[in-house]
Amino acid sequence: MPWSRIISGLVAIVVALAMIGLGGWYFTLGFGALIFLGQLEIFALVKAKGILPAAKTTLVVSQLLLIMAHVSPPLADALLPLSGTFICFYLLFQPQVATIADVAASILGLFYGCYLPSFWVRLRDLGDAGTATLPLGGFWPETWPPAMEALPYGLVVTLLAFACIWAADIGAYTAGKMIGRTPLSNISPKKTVEGAAFGTFGSMVVALLGSYWLQWPLWPATGAALGLMIGTSSLLGDLTESLMKRDAGVKDSGVLIPGHGGILDRTDSYVFTGALVYFFVTLLLPLLPAS
Repeated sequence: MPWSRIISGLVAIVVALAMIGLGGWYFTLGFGALIFLGQLEIFALVKAKGILPAAKTTLVVSQLLLIMAHVSPPLADALLPLSGTFICFYLLFQPQVATIADVAASILGLFYGCYLPSFWVRLRDLGDAGTATLPLGGFWPETWPPAMEALPYGLVVTLLAFACIWAADIGAYTAGKMIGRTPLSNISPKKTVEGAAFGTFGSMVVALLGSYWLQWPLWPATGAALGLMIGTSSLLGDLTESLMKRDAGVKDSGVLIPGHGGILDRTDSYVFTGALVYFFVTLLLPLLPAS
């Protein structure tokens, strides 16, 4: 593996851990920068197909939606249809008549590029009330190592979800290189069934450890379900981005990260996962009997 890939990967992990640990506006604004850069790559892909989305309008309303996800999640949900309406309104009154593809690509940039990832902000905000120890709602432990009960719930769950994705990526990469023989999909020829299986297994192992540590109700079942869900959704996110790159005729979504390509190339596994984990811990877990 090239050193540029290793170093940039380590830097990305450190930045991600710092953002998650600090939370508050630090996480929201940092995530906003990632979403902005990712949307630029999405629009570059669709423009390679001759499609003309409402890129600037979508970028602006997406940042507003992300801010609302931190300030008031219900307002973010209300802002989504309003943003879609405004984007369509903008496209309808352009000198050049817009196409179905122009509208669809703009909504793709809004929903796939911002709304779904914005659930990571909601997830990190869980249990943040009254825990801020830094300006801008940031958190830093007053003692080190920090006590488990002193950590915001959203911080712990977000770290667990990220760890599951990392385990899935590492497991899939390692198994695919060592024993991968059966192609998984024509969308991404290098991916194998063996790699996908070991990646999902790795995600489940991490999730089981996390659910036991957090003492979730029915922790063996909830841990296995969470790991399976994250392993599957991260794989589908990877394949979805591969589909877009394949259709656009490019190898990487960008060149921002040395050895890795673009932002989308490193964050595609996270797009669907944040919303699923958020609803898992806020809707499903409260319904289960306490152990």
